[in-house]
Amino acid sequence: MNKIRIAINGYGNLGKGIEKEITKSEDMELVAIFTRRDPNTISNISDVPVISINEIENWKDKIDVVIMCGGSATDLPVQVPQMSKIFNTVDSFDTHARIPEHFAKVNESALNSKKTSVISGGWDPGMFSVMRVYADAILSNGKTYTFWGRGVSQGHSDAIRRINGVKDARQYTIPIEDAMERVRAGENPNLTAREKHLRECYVVAEEGADLERIEKEIKTMPNYFDEYDTTVNFISEEELKANHNKLPHGGFVIHSGETGEGNKEIIEYSLKLDSNPEFTSSVLIALARATYRMNQAGQYGAKTILDIPPALLSKKSPEELRKELL
Repeated sequence: MNKIRIAINGYGNLGKGIEKEITKSEDMELVAIFTRRDPNTISNISDVPVISINEIENWKDKIDVVIMCGGSATDLPVQVPQMSKIFNTVDSFDTHARIPEHFAKVNESALNSKKTSVISGGWDPGMFSVMRVYADAILSNGKTYTFWGRGVSQGHSDAIRRINGVKDARQYTIPIEDAMERVRAGENPNLTAREKHLRECYVVAEEGADLERIEKEIKTMPNYFDEYDTTVNFISEEELKANHNKLPHGGFVIHSGETGEGNKEIIEYSLKLDSNPEFTSSVLIALARATYRMNQAGQYGAKTILDIPPALLSKKSPEELRKELL
């Protein structure tokens, strides 16, 4: 069996997670890791080569899918449209408000090059997106609510780190329990973003940085913090490493609706993750499999997880799926 040849672009927490998790997929092999940094400064856990991103075009006949591991704030909106001119790609772009814009740019690039690019993969957007669609299709007269946390948001933490004067940061998303219980009780309340979640930030600032400016930039950041009650805590690098070195996350999709004459029906899907990046990596690996299969079938352009039949994600055969999981 010819294995699907995978490359990683970007070697942060997500890239490291993919390198670790891809060994569990017998139908795939990791062939290269690309980085903007000096490759000689990176110590990876596998024996695949670490290569400068400037050389990636030399690998266009050696890679089936590139998994893009940059941040959503500034990396992926630029990198993915460029990369999809050459390769099939998968990314985890998670700025929900800008997904239509990202899709349009990547779709144009991928269609022109006859490549397939799955955008916004992961667990939200991603797995939670699928559950929202299923629930809305089944109980179309109901309401869907999504609660995230408690956990570390990689995208929001990355957005804070991009602020001038920030050395490192962790951002925790915390669901408001009272709001969740009202939804579970079938009240179908109208909740604003501020009424559903709190955002808690732990920030290590550069020496001499303007803390007041940094806090203001965080709290007013569009699409990330401006619609939430946000707490900013400035701490030492030692404290961050000691108390905030894990990357847990999770959350809930709850859909409340009715059938018949007033029968309440509640659909709930939840995730509890010890490692946000490793779980997200596992989702992206499954999406890379589907990306390769769709491209082989001539399905070009940008896609989302909503466009992918579940069977294309699985390494199991259709016969095995019908026997074991249907």
